Parts: sequence; C-alpha cells; structure tokens
Amino acid sequence: MTAEELRTLIESMRQIGNDTQTCEVKESARKIPSSLVETLSAFSNGNGGTVILGISEQNGFTPVPEFNARAMQDAFISQCDKLTPIVRPVIEILPFEDSLVLCARIEEMLPRDKPCYITERGQYRGSYIRTGDGDMRLSSYEVDRLLEEHEQPNFDNDIVADAAIEDLDRQLVEAFIKRQRELHPRILGTKSDEDLLLDLHVLRHDENHHMRPTLAGIMALGTFPQKYYPRLNTTFTAFPGTTKSERTSDGRRFLDTQTIIGPIPAMVADAIAAVARNTRNGAIIEGAFRKDVPDYPVAAVREAFSNALMHRDYSPAARGSQVQVNLYADRLEILNPGGLFGAVTVRTLGQEGVSDSRNQWLSNILETTPYPDGGYVVENRGTGYREIEDQLESALMSPPHPKDTIAYFSLTMDKRRITASELSSRSSENVNQAILDALRKRHSVSAKDLIGISGLSRTAINNHVKNLIEQGLIEPTEPVRSPKQRYRIAPSNK
Repeated sequence: MTAEELRTLIESMRQIGNDTQTCEVKESARKIPSSLVETLSAFSNGNGGTVILGISEQNGFTPVPEFNARAMQDAFISQCDKLTPIVRPVIEILPFEDSLVLCARIEEMLPRDKPCYITERGQYRGSYIRTGDGDMRLSSYEVDRLLEEHEQPNFDNDIVADAAIEDLDRQLVEAFIKRQRELHPRILGTKSDEDLLLDLHVLRHDENHHMRPTLAGIMALGTFPQKYYPRLNTTFTAFPGTTKSERTSDGRRFLDTQTIIGPIPAMVADAIAAVARNTRNGAIIEGAFRKDVPDYPVAAVREAFSNALMHRDYSPAARGSQVQVNLYADRLEILNPGGLFGAVTVRTLGQEGVSDSRNQWLSNILETTPYPDGGYVVENRGTGYREIEDQLESALMSPPHPKDTIAYFSLTMDKRRITASELSSRSSENVNQAILDALRKRHSVSAKDLIGISGLSRTAINNHVKNLIEQGLIEPTEPVRSPKQRYRIAPSNK
C-alpha cells in the first residue's frame, strides 16, 4: 500500500462513518486490542483484508496522538502467532497527516489451511469471518464445511439405509445403463446391470450385503428421493416485489409458490416450468425482424439450477435445507446450501481449466442421467458458468451475479429489459434487406414464415414481397395465388 492509497482508504471510511468489509482500524494507543486476533482470523477465512493501527474511528478516523508504530509492529506480530495456522501479514509503516500508522495486509488462506482459528479457543470457538464492518464467529456448520476442503467429501456416497433397488426409476436406470455402455464399451460393456450400478456408485452393499441405493443414486435416478430425504427438494416462490416483505394490493405475499419434488431431472424440468409460467416473452428487433426472448433464457436457468442441485451440500447437517428458486419483480435468484468447493471461487468461475466437484459420484451419474426433454442433466466439463454467461450475453442481458459464503452459494440473474435502441423503427429498406437475408439462409420461405420471424402483418409482408419481385431481387416458386406459394432469391441476384 502506498501513502496515497492509505489516504484514499481513510477518506472513504470518513465519508461512510465506519470500517468496511475489507478494512479494520484500531486505535492501539498503548497496547494491541484483544479483538485483533478475531479480525486476523476473519480476514484469513474470508477474502483477506487490511488492518490499520494508530487511527481513531471514534474521533472521525484521525491519527492517534503519540502512536508508536514501530513498537506496535512487534506486538502485532506476536498476536499473529496466536492463530493456527500462524498468520503472516505484509506490514508497512506509512505516513498519514503528520503521523505514522501501521498497515498490515492479511491475505486469504488457501482452502486446505482453513479455518484459521485462535489457538487457545480451538477450531469451533475460535474461528471467525468478516461480516460488514465486524467479525463474527463461525458456526459449527461453517467450520465443518471448511474442514471438508481438506479432502474429498463423500456424503453423496452414503447408503440410503431403508431404500431398495425398487426405489430407482426403471426407465431412468435403463437409459443410464445404456448410455454408460455406449460411452465405455470396453470397460462396462460386458458387466451385468447390477455390477455396473455398483461400480458407478448408484448402488452399494450395506453391512448385511444387501444392495441399496446411494444418496447420489437415489437423487439422480430415484422415483421419489424425498421419501427418505424430505428436505432435499426445491422451493419455488414468485414474489410480487423486489423484496420478500412486499405484498400485493390484496395482501398476498406470493404470486405463486410450489414445492418441487422428485429426482433431479424432474426437479430441473419442473423448476424451469415454474419460472416460465411466471414470466413473459419480450421482443427485440434484429435488423428489421422481431426476435422473441424470455425474461430469463431457458438454457441459462436450466444450467444454473442443475448446477445448484449437483454442487449443493449433501452432508447430514445440510439435508434439512432445500434449494431455493426465488423470482422477484426484477431478478431471479437460485440459492443452494454450501458454498463453492475446492479450486472454484467467485474469481475463477467460468475460467478454463478450473473445475472441482464437491459431489464426485453424483456429478458422474448426472452426466448420463437423461433429461425429460432430451439430452442429459449436466455436462460436468467445467463449462456450466460460461454457458450461463454466454446465454445472458446473447440475450443482451447483464452478466450473472454470484455470491459465495461458507454456508451457501447464490446466483442471481437480472430480469431482461428492452432498450429503446433495440426497438428502433423498421424502415422499408431495412425490412427488404431482412427478407433477403432470410432467403439467403434458406432455400425458400413462405409469406407465413416471414410473418412469423418478422412480427409484421400479412399485408405489410405482402407489400414488401411484391416490391422485391418488381425489383427482380426475388421470385415466386409457384403460380400466382397458389396456396403453396413460396419465394426465393432470383437467379440474377445470387
């Protein structure tokens, strides 16, 4: 940090009147405050941050008289030694308004080193996270999620104790087995159905050697997974305003609400249908023709929701929490228990080569689990977030807004808004050119085809077609007034 950056930072805090999510100031006039270790833990477990000693928040973020920055440096380092792992900040002494202050930059620790905790208090009582301008102790659930990062979780491989093979959907299982044999004929082609399902961890033997579905198997291929895990479902809620507290004029809190159950492919299809029935299609003008676009691209919603179900936390502590799909007046939010896992962070989402699966068996099964409308539930190639970005970009929408915490991950898409420029006037020349462009992409088109893709009336299309024929640019393929009439580019214009 430079002296100029320090001045800018403190001036910002003077304007807002308090510390920030990434910066904490402490007076430390005579000694290091006992709360410093909590801040060091919080920044290390979060996204990092800066601690500034020698500044008084109570006095308007002004220098502390007679602050001894050099003496405090040794005391600061001794506090760092009270944490596990030990914190090693970058410490600088910088001038500020005729005084010297101590600035320490604390970097976020690697996932394998978290939680960073106050040694004498232990992991569950001494681990903190930054929230706003304060430090909050992590819950036991959050500590457990951080500890999971030290090795591959296997909660999706848990045996569903009371379930049997009959709890699996026969059609889904048959399609799954068929696809696996097509993809891996040398390895899986000669195996029995049961051995294949055991090898892919759809089934496992329990302690009495009975074959039972795994959590991954029943969530992907089960008939009714919620028979055993009632809260591993999805809730869809359409709110009338931009917050959960707003109500309609007649006092209703929700415009629509649904608890979505079934295996993952069914939940994905039903969630998409719920979003579709509570949104509308808009129209944009491309050149001179109209293109219908939904408030939220179906492919983006499908990808985001599939990822939420695939990557959510399936540990016992989270099996009472559902995936939420919340539709507001201005945005769609998909929220799942458990934050991002492994090498994947908000900064690396969508980057090529960066992929990690919390639920390795479930991810593998979903690659070849058939989706009701064709294809498979997920690709599992680390391209899901990039696909969401691309779909939103092609629909002229803003990028998605990811939010990652230890306890949950959410992805928010802003509702599509039509701009004035997209609804620009369609001049006669533009319409004629658009018809020619459409014909160059196809062998021929009918007047009905042109009406459908342009949004113009039959009379308007007929007038433009007549004009283009008179110019010798297009020609009819059938006699005049034929009900099978189509049009194509005139040979002289090819």
